[in-house]
Amino acid sequence: MRRTWLVIGLLALAAAWLGPLPDLARQAFFGHMLMHMLVVAVAAPFLSLALAGTRYDPVEEAPGFFAPIPASVGELIFVWAWHAPGLHHLARTYTWGLFCEQATFLLAGIWIWLSAFGGSAPRDPGRSAAGVIGLLLTSMHMTLLGALLALAPRSVYGHHEGFGPMSALQDQHLGGAVMILVGGIAYLSGGLVLTVGLLREQWAGEAEPA
Repeated sequence: MRRTWLVIGLLALAAAWLGPLPDLARQAFFGHMLMHMLVVAVAAPFLSLALAGTRYDPVEEAPGFFAPIPASVGELIFVWAWHAPGLHHLARTYTWGLFCEQATFLLAGIWIWLSAFGGSAPRDPGRSAAGVIGLLLTSMHMTLLGALLALAPRSVYGHHEGFGPMSALQDQHLGGAVMILVGGIAYLSGGLVLTVGLLREQWAGEAEPA
C-alpha cells in the first residue's frame, strides 16, 4: 500500500505542477485553488501515509516539532498568509513567487498530515487523539477561509479581472467553493479515520480477557 500511496501522491503533484494548472492559475483564481487543493489535500496526505512508520518518518526524531495541533496552527498561518491579496498577487505574477507558495503549501501539508499519522507502530493513542484535533481544526479553518471567499460580496483581489465569461467575483466564489469541498472534506476525513482507529483500539482493549 505504501507504494500505491506514494505513486498517488507523486501523480497529484505532477497534475498540480506539470500540467495546465500553473498557466490556468495565472488567469483564474479557481485554477490557483485547484493547484492548492491538489497539493495539500491529495498529494500531502498520500505522501505522508507513504512515509509514516518507515525509516524516513521524522516524527520519532522530532516529536515536539511534529505535534499535530501546533502543525495545524502553522498551516493556518501559511495558508491564510498566501491568500492575502499581496502575497497572492506575488504568486500569480512571478514564477518564483508561485514556486515559494507551492513549496510552502506542500511542506505545511506534509507537516500536519505526518504529525497526525506518523510515528512508530503501535501508535500512541495520545498522538492519534491530538491528530484528530489537529486535522479537524485544519478542516474548520479551510472551510472558514473558503466560505469567506465564496460568500464575499466583492472581489478580495482587486488586481484580478475575471476569467472568460466569469467576473472576478464569480471566479473567487468558485475558488472558495473548491476549498470548502476539497480541503474541508479531506481534512475532516483524515480526522474521522483516526477517530475510527482510536475506537477500534478501545474496543479491542475492552474485549481482551482480564
